[in-house]
Amino acid sequence: MTIIMVDVESDGPIPGDYSMISFGAVIVEQGLEKTFYGQLKPISEKWIPEALAVSGFNREETLEFDDPKVVMEKFSKWLNENCKTRPLFFSDNNGFDWQFINWYFIHFLDNNPFGFSSTNLGSLYKGLVKDTFKNFKHLRKTKHTHNPVDDAMGNAEALLHMKNEMGLKISLK
Repeated sequence: MTIIMVDVESDGPIPGDYSMISFGAVIVEQGLEKTFYGQLKPISEKWIPEALAVSGFNREETLEFDDPKVVMEKFSKWLNENCKTRPLFFSDNNGFDWQFINWYFIHFLDNNPFGFSSTNLGSLYKGLVKDTFKNFKHLRKTKHTHNPVDDAMGNAEALLHMKNEMGLKISLK
């Protein structure tokens, strides 16, 4: 199975009522060379200025972004072209990120290539070190900038560190 590290930026807390503004994905493999970035035009008139500000964009900029259906089609095609096996969704905050990706795939394409499950990187790390109070974020090399490709990249680097340096048994094929 192919592990895809994903990060989402949005203008609110839930999909449908609010919009996914951008997302990034990285195939977790040595070199971390395969990435995807999408910017999506809002699907709703509702938005929370403070939530949108995290992304670094303003409302006017987001209204010029790409049609969400087109972006999700491109992402699906990218997954098909780059994954030799079924893609597995990993994220730092999978409860948040997965809900947006799942909703957009189902809403616009009637299918989610990831299926109906995801893995939380933080929980995986806590289990690996056997301590629910520990955090993996010190393992990132790429700075956390709220550019979703940067953030997915840092999380992918942390997962590779867990595998290569800490003995996590995980297949990256």
